[in-house]
Amino acid sequence: MSDTPTETKPSFRSDVTVELVKHAAGDSDVLWAARVSTAGEQSLEELSKDPERSKGLINFLMRDRHGSPFEHNSMTFFISAPIFVFREFMRHRVGWSYNEESGRYRELQPVFYVPDASRKLVQEGRPGKYVFVDGTREQQELTGRVMEESYVRAYGAYQEMLAAGVAREVARAVLPVGLFSSMYATCNARSLMHFLGLRTQHEQARTPSFPQREIEMVAERMEQHWAQLMPLTHAAFNANGRVAP
Repeated sequence: MSDTPTETKPSFRSDVTVELVKHAAGDSDVLWAARVSTAGEQSLEELSKDPERSKGLINFLMRDRHGSPFEHNSMTFFISAPIFVFREFMRHRVGWSYNEESGRYRELQPVFYVPDASRKLVQEGRPGKYVFVDGTREQQELTGRVMEESYVRAYGAYQEMLAAGVAREVARAVLPVGLFSSMYATCNARSLMHFLGLRTQHEQARTPSFPQREIEMVAERMEQHWAQLMPLTHAAFNANGRVAP
């Protein structure tokens, strides 16, 4: 039998949380990994040198897509976002590790996503060639009202099932993908660059991308953290069209 559910009032948010909780990442990691091919043991000297002196090598590796030197680093992020964002995340498998909170082992909290006024609501055009435009005030009000009412009903049903002794892993089936979840995501710079190339729109991108806004919000925050850790690598990524090597 499940534990007695707690009475919690649903809350709504339009933002996401991205925190860098652990890292072993710097531009020098790219350099010693690259120089071992020609310098062997002497490549260890890069650990104590200023990577700025070798930013040309980083740019060369990025430009000519010598990708493996960008894998010898690690970043772990804590992310809180709607479940539908995580479903898109899981399409990124190479170079990524995930651990998400479990609806089997804990009672899921009633925090739900409702877009704010900046979220473009209307899709125009055909598949493969469409744009999103602002919704009307009426559409914005409708979206917020209908979402909140739906969330409240769904979470009420979830609580009713838990109170009747239904297992959490069964009761969670009534919850919508707008529910917030949390996870740790670990990646290296190469896998993150591939993610950013697909999940952000950027004026320097060689190939346009059309991400859903909510996962782009997460990607933008991840990129801010990465740019501080590996500024030379980040600059080379931008200068070479934001294409992962």
